[in-house]
Amino acid sequence: MLERSVSVARSLAPVAAAGEPGRVNLPLLKALAAAGLLAEIFRRSGSGYEPTSAMALCEIREGLARHCTEAETAFALQGLGAYPILLAGSQPVVEEWLPRIAAGEIAVGFALTEPGAGSDAASLALSAVPSGDGFRLTGEKAFISNAPDASVYSVFARTSDAGSRGITAFAVPGSSGGLSGTRQTMVSPHPIGRLVFDDVYVPASFVLGSVDDGWRVAMRTLDMFRPSVGAFALGMGQAALDAAVAHTASRQAFGRSLRDFQAVSHQLADVATRLHAARLLVHDAASAYDSGQGRTGHLSAMAKLFATETAQVAVDVAIQVHGARALEQGHLLEHLYREVRAPRIYEGASEIQREIIARHLYR
Repeated sequence: MLERSVSVARSLAPVAAAGEPGRVNLPLLKALAAAGLLAEIFRRSGSGYEPTSAMALCEIREGLARHCTEAETAFALQGLGAYPILLAGSQPVVEEWLPRIAAGEIAVGFALTEPGAGSDAASLALSAVPSGDGFRLTGEKAFISNAPDASVYSVFARTSDAGSRGITAFAVPGSSGGLSGTRQTMVSPHPIGRLVFDDVYVPASFVLGSVDDGWRVAMRTLDMFRPSVGAFALGMGQAALDAAVAHTASRQAFGRSLRDFQAVSHQLADVATRLHAARLLVHDAASAYDSGQGRTGHLSAMAKLFATETAQVAVDVAIQVHGARALEQGHLLEHLYREVRAPRIYEGASEIQREIIARHLYR
């Protein structure tokens, strides 16, 4: 699966480059579907769909990230946004949305973060008040990937004052009356935006799972996807290391190759060692999740923490040994330098991952 996604990534680079930054690239989504990668995470099972393996998700994301981070992100966002629907949606909701998401015809968003609830996601304030045969949602979401262009969002809203036990998940169509959005300009080529819910009506049939059980839906989704965030980072780190090795093998300075300076080659040896260790952590967390061992959140946290922090180091070292040319706009490493920073924040910042690990130690 890793080598297949590497090959696909190379072919998708022109499609990704033709997209407009900050906008959903539908041709890229359709190309991912045509290559069979979206089918890997939206597997048909009888009349419905079944979850993919966390390991397959990791291998695809790492392979795509090595050669086309835009394709990787588009792929990952389809999975992250749709998995609450796949895991907890009713059959009619699943059949309304997942076939089009899997075909790359529409984009989907995972709407958890709010202006006042980032790392402390359980404190979200978007309210869902019962109204007739449904709910009315009022409030805001921020830093939502694929917003405001997604056709449907997996939205998490407060239905009671019981903290994380008072949150409910909903499938909310992007065309819902009262739902609006604006773009947020970020250090990112993919669309990110703010959503405003002004008394948005959502039928009770669009609840994902049970009322007040949305936090479990969110955590089931994130526990599966966190190791693959580490895999995404690994792909970028490996691309940076490969570029650094190639450059230092051919670049001459002071009468000899850069590879002959231990100050250079030993830095790359350290990066290679850390990337290998990170890959083992990512695969261990994915295997544990797939085997159904029970609580694997701490393993997912370790994998995401170590892999994303390691990738940041890998890109930084690669830039250092390249020198100023690596910071020219359009250079691979300039691109990776912008891309590698965000994974240390989204789906739980590094500090949150450390807290998850620490709590497991003292359980």
